[in-house]
Amino acid sequence: MSTLSVPPVPTSPRDDAIQLYRAFKGCDTAAVVNILAHRDAMQRSLIQQEYRTMYSDDLSKRLASELSGKLETAVLLWMHDPAGRDAIVIRQALLADVTNLNGATEVICSRTPSQIQLIKQNYHSKFGVFLEQDIEGHTSGDHKKLLLAYVSTFRYEGLEVDREMALKDAKDLYKAGEKKLGTDEKTFIRIFSERSRAQLGAISPAYHDMYGGSLK
Repeated sequence: MSTLSVPPVPTSPRDDAIQLYRAFKGCDTAAVVNILAHRDAMQRSLIQQEYRTMYSDDLSKRLASELSGKLETAVLLWMHDPAGRDAIVIRQALLADVTNLNGATEVICSRTPSQIQLIKQNYHSKFGVFLEQDIEGHTSGDHKKLLLAYVSTFRYEGLEVDREMALKDAKDLYKAGEKKLGTDEKTFIRIFSERSRAQLGAISPAYHDMYGGSLK
């Protein structure tokens, strides 16, 4: 979740903390949202520190008591850094009454390996369990294999592309998919979990050039 915009001139975390305290006193929800929605993750972290120092109170707990519903959920997520926010979103998706595999997959499969490492650290720190354990316990089948591969496999993060590998992967995907009765999920999981974002970007046009179809 991103913020709306950040003021061109950095604001004072102390002033923001004071304004939030006054907004709580006056039940001014709009003012609370206006301040926090226009600060980046670092600024919100500094505001939390100032608020705790000045008022001996936890800002996130105060927000939870003042807000409700979807607004509460959104604002509380704003209070975390990106990796912490991702960890919470994944946890909620995996432990929902009906496991939200799309939500967990969207976060995990769109992050770089270094981002995933930070998510895993935050996940264990916040919830006392390893991300892999929750994936193991709350997913199944090929979806489980895909998510476990994504969070445990090293992938190159640079922009360089191996054209020969892209051609080979395109052929392997064709053999595992359209050319095969049924689908060889193992091949799809291996390629999509091991290749960099740039490399995956090269496979798609190679596949289209050779077979006239799309990988989507």
